[in-house]
Amino acid sequence: MKKFLMAAAAGTLAGVIVTTQVAAPLLAQEAAKTTNVYEQLDLFGDIFERIRAQYVEEVDESDLIEAAINGMLTSLDPHSSYLSPKDAQDMRVRTRGEFGGLGIEVTQEDGFVKVVSPIDGTPADNAGMETGDFITHVDGESVLGLTLDEAVALMRGPVGSEIVITVVREGEAEPFDVSIIRDTIQLTAVRTRTEQDTIVLRVTTFNDQTYKNLESGLAEQIEAAGGADKINGVVLDLRNNPGGLLTQAIRVSDAFLEKGEVVSTRGRNPEDGERFNATPGDLINGKPLVVLINGGSASASEIVAGALQDHRRAIVVGTKSFGKGSVQTVMPMRGDGAMRLTTARYYTPSGRSIQALGVSPDIVVEQPRRAPESEDGEEDKKPRFRSEADLRGSLNNDSLTEDEIRLIEEDRAKAEQAAKLREEDYQLAYAIDVLRGLAALEAVK
Repeated sequence: MKKFLMAAAAGTLAGVIVTTQVAAPLLAQEAAKTTNVYEQLDLFGDIFERIRAQYVEEVDESDLIEAAINGMLTSLDPHSSYLSPKDAQDMRVRTRGEFGGLGIEVTQEDGFVKVVSPIDGTPADNAGMETGDFITHVDGESVLGLTLDEAVALMRGPVGSEIVITVVREGEAEPFDVSIIRDTIQLTAVRTRTEQDTIVLRVTTFNDQTYKNLESGLAEQIEAAGGADKINGVVLDLRNNPGGLLTQAIRVSDAFLEKGEVVSTRGRNPEDGERFNATPGDLINGKPLVVLINGGSASASEIVAGALQDHRRAIVVGTKSFGKGSVQTVMPMRGDGAMRLTTARYYTPSGRSIQALGVSPDIVVEQPRRAPESEDGEEDKKPRFRSEADLRGSLNNDSLTEDEIRLIEEDRAKAEQAAKLREEDYQLAYAIDVLRGLAALEAVK
């Protein structure tokens, strides 16, 4: 028994020694890492004190600290940043749908400000700003070397004031200036209309009003058409939509899905991942759906396009989307400021990440640039060809009834309207043609 106890004690002692030998280096490494962090923080404190005491001009300590915090966040990725109390309040106003400014969503690339998309009907849109434009100067001041928030701050100003932005655009030989008058931006999240027999839902942003606007606008258009059986489908236009609230992207996707996953998010820790699923109910009861996207479709727009594409619920038409597949969480901080931190990536139902890749359309359709104007200020017009009916003395067609003639004239008017739309918005016209083709196939079944 005594030998057994001694053996047991020896075994316990050996176990302690082995554990200590393994754990000690790990604990030492962790302690060294912690010590290094505190040393770095001490270094930050030393530099802060030197600047405050010895810089050539007196400095504002709070500005120094805010700049340091913002520098730490912006070093992570283009979408993480510190929001001062004023910026945090501005962001809350923007999600409600009304704010002052130019009306462009921007990011940063190669040190310059890049336009993700101009927002429909805003001063920037009316001034001709385009997705992919690089802003190099604001009122003659270079933005190179500035953080994104600093560059955006340069573009802010009183409503009614003028700003001159220097733009570099692909296809243009030289930079050029764009003059914009700042205005109050009142966002209509969803604009609805009917083109021929197709309802067009133009979603410009994902704010608090998006789903509500989409649902009511869709119902109004269906009622005006005389019922759902009078329409051949819906075009969901997400072009130049820079995104917005994740919750609204999920609700818009759910509006056309009966079941299944809409999107999932995966963060640093696996347990922090979330999945969002659709609930029963399709606002258009399975009618054909086409989603329009382009390089200005980002973030929440890509969630919607990716979800509807993966579920084979919609045909995606246009050009590759922007490729912002990360989720930012806005965390309130002391002093009424906030921190916007990238906390996760989002994934479409099939498990693909859109980050830096974007959503690829099922049918690639480029939007041709407008035809150049002639010297007299009018666009060059195609020649009109004469027909049999234009010939002098041509025979009348007396084999048709008045109702048949009326139907022919209505069909001709629709064809002319479609041709006009192709000149104004080729991508939208293509989407409507896709729905017309699907309706024709359904009719012959």
